[in-house]
Amino acid sequence: MLTGLAAGSALSGATKQPLGFQLYTIRKVLPAQAREALERVAHTGYREIESIRSFNPVVLPLCKEFGIQAVSCHYDTPLVTGNFDAWKSEFPRGPEGFTWDKAVDDAAAAGVKYMVIAYLQPAERGSLDTFRRYADQFNKAGEATRKAGMQFCYHHHAFEFGPKEGSRAIDVFLERFDPKLVKFEMDVFWVSVAGQDPVELLGKWKGRVALIHLKDKAPGLKTHFAENLSPNAFREVGLGVLDFSKILAAAREAGVQHYFVEQDEMAEDPVDSLAYSYGTLEKLKF
Repeated sequence: MLTGLAAGSALSGATKQPLGFQLYTIRKVLPAQAREALERVAHTGYREIESIRSFNPVVLPLCKEFGIQAVSCHYDTPLVTGNFDAWKSEFPRGPEGFTWDKAVDDAAAAGVKYMVIAYLQPAERGSLDTFRRYADQFNKAGEATRKAGMQFCYHHHAFEFGPKEGSRAIDVFLERFDPKLVKFEMDVFWVSVAGQDPVELLGKWKGRVALIHLKDKAPGLKTHFAENLSPNAFREVGLGVLDFSKILAAAREAGVQHYFVEQDEMAEDPVDSLAYSYGTLEKLKF
């Protein structure tokens, strides 16, 4: 059923404003099927992409060819924190001379407007003082990003909302981030999984959320602060329990600048998954 509905949405009109997608959604077909996948995504109607640094050499030229603007990109956390030991699977031989300053230069040359740190490994999640140190490091990275004419953002998951030493990591970030240097990329799925209301949180974080990830949540999920969820927990927009009509209205009021559909796990072809979500958002007059 999903495939059929997705195919139908690919032939429909465009959304009112440019809608983006997170490259992570189609990671399993990269780089071998990059051209085919990105052409299909463009045909669906997506006009913006949030890329991933390691795929940029392959993906960005194709995006330009197919009329998809690379407005945001996820970058490697240890380029900011310096903790390469926690990322040995990504950097088996260390940073190899690549630095945050080099990433900033590359992003500026590519026309990227937002540089995002998207994840802290479980081994990196120490005390609240550890998160205070991260906040200071993100502020510093945000200074370099801002000087180059771009915006630094932090993408949360659910773990930041878990109780820790009488507080939460997310509270440390909210208190310590310089609002001009570090904005949030809100993920409505992870907000909800953490037991929070995305609509309410967008109101509280007004002016501090520049980017947003849109994906739906299966019914019946209990509050959970880790990432070890069943693949069935993730749903395309419109196939879960989140109220996207209210979320979109709250996001507009909160000053969100760019919207990216992301699907961590899906049962169908990833491009069909993106197409279904696109169709839902189109019906909601996005």
